[in-house]
Amino acid sequence: MKQSVKKLLTGAVLGLSLATAGIAQAADPLKIGFVYVGPVGDHGWSYQHDQGRLALEKHFGDKVETTFVESVPEGADAERVIRNLAKSGNKLIFTTSFGYMNPTLKVAKTFKKVKFEHATGYKTAKNAGNYLSKTFEGRYVAGFVAAKMTKSNKIGYIASFPIPEVIRDINTVQLALQKYNPKAELKIIWVNSWFDPGKEADAANVMIDQGVDVILQHTDSPAAMQAAERRGVYAVGQASDMSSFGPKAHLMSVVDDWAALYIRKTQEVMDGTWKPENYWGGMAEEDIKIPAFTNMPAAVATEAQQLVDDITSGKFFPFTGPIKNQAGEIKVKAGERMPLNELVGINWYVEGVQATAPE
Repeated sequence: MKQSVKKLLTGAVLGLSLATAGIAQAADPLKIGFVYVGPVGDHGWSYQHDQGRLALEKHFGDKVETTFVESVPEGADAERVIRNLAKSGNKLIFTTSFGYMNPTLKVAKTFKKVKFEHATGYKTAKNAGNYLSKTFEGRYVAGFVAAKMTKSNKIGYIASFPIPEVIRDINTVQLALQKYNPKAELKIIWVNSWFDPGKEADAANVMIDQGVDVILQHTDSPAAMQAAERRGVYAVGQASDMSSFGPKAHLMSVVDDWAALYIRKTQEVMDGTWKPENYWGGMAEEDIKIPAFTNMPAAVATEAQQLVDDITSGKFFPFTGPIKNQAGEIKVKAGERMPLNELVGINWYVEGVQATAPE
């Protein structure tokens, strides 16, 4: 009898131990990794991705454990960092720059149980999705504002790398200039870097010396905004709200808000419903925001806000024909909207851009 009781007690203790272990295992946080091309303090692209990470942590609390690696060059270093994050037990990894695309897919082939999300590319795999923000929507509004606010009719654009995202946004600025101020000329300087405050400031100063009085940027530091503030011209912020860096220069900022997407993707992994997708969110999804219009007449701000409202509702789409390329050939017929699958990989300039299209 005693032996039977002992066996029962032993079994009960064992069962309780297994149950406790199961509870502990179920309570283990989901480990999520992030890879940034710039420092989290760039006040631009990487800063906004990290704000999304922090929002994710706040939303899920101790259900998640996040980590990030900043200032990771696009290339071999990226593959090493991504691989190390997968080895470290991260089950969801966000790689947040165009040049991470192929390294992400390479690591994904090895770590098939890990879910990967790559920003701004166009390739997917069974365990790797892709996500973009429609920055061109905000950039069109910036082109409108620049067209209205310039006195010299010279608009500057500080560009990073000739990838589809940057080409697309240069084009949408030019389309806005053509519509609202055909006399305006867009001057482009390539700095071949996402984050280099020195180069960005130098580019801004060169433009200002050439008569540019409104500067847009597709780089990640507030250096151009600060140069504009010092030199008494206007500027548009990139990725985050850069108004504090140029109280008198700032016209608007095109802000990326990744919080909702990061929370959604994390929930899908937790629920077991995650699937790879080509996601592209903009103003309608609140992934692209323009916090405020500043240093401009009320009439300009009102019309700019109407553009935002029309883009958000779908009433207006920036890439609506007729659109010609630099050779004068019709690429989008009158009244038609350029398909998103063509916009994703765009590698040509619209008519009016005074620059050589990249190979």
